[in-house]
Amino acid sequence: MGTNITWLGHSTFQIETAGKIIILDPFFTGNPNASISANEAKTDAIIVSHGHGDHVGDTVEIAKRTNALVIANYEIIEWMGKQGVENVHPQHIGGAHKYDFGTVKLTIAHHGSMLPDGSNGGSPCGILLKLEEGTIYFAADTGLFSDMRLIGEEGVDLAILPIGDNFTMGPDDSVKATSMIAPKRVMPMHYNTWPLIEQDAAAWADQIRNQTSAEPIVLEPGESFQL
Repeated sequence: MGTNITWLGHSTFQIETAGKIIILDPFFTGNPNASISANEAKTDAIIVSHGHGDHVGDTVEIAKRTNALVIANYEIIEWMGKQGVENVHPQHIGGAHKYDFGTVKLTIAHHGSMLPDGSNGGSPCGILLKLEEGTIYFAADTGLFSDMRLIGEEGVDLAILPIGDNFTMGPDDSVKATSMIAPKRVMPMHYNTWPLIEQDAAAWADQIRNQTSAEPIVLEPGESFQL
């Protein structure tokens, strides 16, 4: 069947694999680049990287409507319970768990994680997805850090990295991250949602080709890529 990855805008991705649909950081409402609305989202599992509103997004509404399993750090899962979300699984940094679609391991990320109502969102996380067709590293919102080399040792087929700058890595640091992770392919995210994080993805892709061994994959919101 393969693994199909669709960029839904900002840092929101839909991954279809092993007969399941997984959505990462489902931010639709208030996202000017969202390719679908929250009520159109269909999913079996939602993975949330950290507590900020543009990443928790529409998780509560979608989880209640679809009964999708919500996976996140312990603090976010506790908060989800208070919002009435019942189908949940907590993990934390360095821990892995095998699900029916593959294995999820949470990694460090250098960022914040306060939840939309000011609650403690715990530590922000990256997400390492080990699927039948390959391994995806979703860095989520983060600055550059040297332990990305250790994440690369997991054997990454696709790295999804922020390039927007200001709140996360910018293009130059994401190129350095790509060199450390050494993935087969790399995809940009968290850019062009608002003027503050506008970037030239084509210029970034040229940097990737010229300075790393990875193949850049640049999608428009709503476009898909086969792993």
